Amino acid sequence: MIWIAMVIVALIAVVAIGYSISAQRRLQQHQRQYEALINVLRNEIQAMTSSSIGMGHRLMEIENKLNMTAEKQQELANRDPGVLAYNQAARLMEMGADVDDLVKNCGIGRPEAELMALLHKEVAAPEGDR
Repeated sequence: MIWIAMVIVALIAVVAIGYSISAQRRLQQHQRQYEALINVLRNEIQAMTSSSIGMGHRLMEIENKLNMTAEKQQELANRDPGVLAYNQAARLMEMGADVDDLVKNCGIGRPEAELMALLHKEVAAPEGDR
């Protein structure tokens, strides 16, 4: 009887050892898969970070060029006093000023103010009204 009990215990031990070895192999296989997946994800994150940094640099360059262009445009507009008067008149027209306001505030003649008002109406008119 003891002999049968020892055989059963030995069989249970062999099965437990076999199951442990099998579980350890599956665990190691899963670990390798997860490590490979982590490496893939790490590489993708690094690539996305690099491209984001590159896009940020390009965006800053474009912003600097835009700022320089706006400054040059403002310098050109301020260089000629006549152009400055017409720029001011155009801004006043956009805010709803009439011909008398343009003559009074911008120092341009009535015919020029009337022409600007006419041009402003043409530009402001919807496409269907032309």
